[in-house]
Amino acid sequence: MQRKRTGLLGLAFLACLGMSYFLNDLLFNAFVNASQNQLLFFSMILSNNVIVISLILLGMTFYVNLVLSNFFKKEKYAYVVLEHPRVFALIFSCMILFLSILKGANLFFGRIIIEMLPWIFLVSAPIGAIEGYGVYTTIKKTLSRTMSMRDLVYIYGIFIIAAIIEVSFINLLGRLGAN
Repeated sequence: MQRKRTGLLGLAFLACLGMSYFLNDLLFNAFVNASQNQLLFFSMILSNNVIVISLILLGMTFYVNLVLSNFFKKEKYAYVVLEHPRVFALIFSCMILFLSILKGANLFFGRIIIEMLPWIFLVSAPIGAIEGYGVYTTIKKTLSRTMSMRDLVYIYGIFIIAAIIEVSFINLLGRLGAN
């Protein structure tokens, strides 16, 4: 039963990963036009955040089930991630935030400008801190197998707040750039 559930989780993860690739492409291609309509823009940012955090949750749950069902019997370090969820969550969160900032810079400027990266990191810090905390909490709770419905509501609430701040911040930058 456990192996069947793990297999279904893996298939669901792959299907969602494939769908998110196309949806992410669609969202970022429509990003420029959507910034004119605040509700649509907020919906796009929030849906992107929900997709990302849901994929992380599904992927981490799949990994936990793989390890607990002894899929890695001969693997020496299979339990390392489960034994140290905070360390892994911190490293993974930093990696996701860094890649997200690079993708945002590429989207905003059309390319990554190395000279602008310190400013982009500085400007992205408030939103990155909130989203990073949400990613960290999701990974830590999932890997330590303590996720509850209350935790899920809390985590998705973090990303609603992050989307509101992100849309507000982008509007502010747009207005400052117009002046």
